[in-house]
Amino acid sequence: MAVVLTGWYVGLVIAAVVISLVVILVAVILGLARKIGSQAAAIAASLEASHANTMALAGIGDVNTTVLAINAGAAAARGALGG
Repeated sequence: MAVVLTGWYVGLVIAAVVISLVVILVAVILGLARKIGSQAAAIAASLEASHANTMALAGIGDVNTTVLAINAGAAAARGALGG
């Protein structure tokens, strides 16, 4: 009685191919995740630098108020001088 194992061999080859593909895809995904992680660290550092560079913008309202007061005073002085 001859036993035919061709189906088993085909199944094992297909399983090996699928497992190999899964391993390759996981390796690619992990590599991309590592790259994204390093880029995220660089982006965070850049955002910190941007935050430090734009801290002076918080005083824009005060500067605007002061300029308006100076302008109003200049207009009043011009009016008092007849100009």
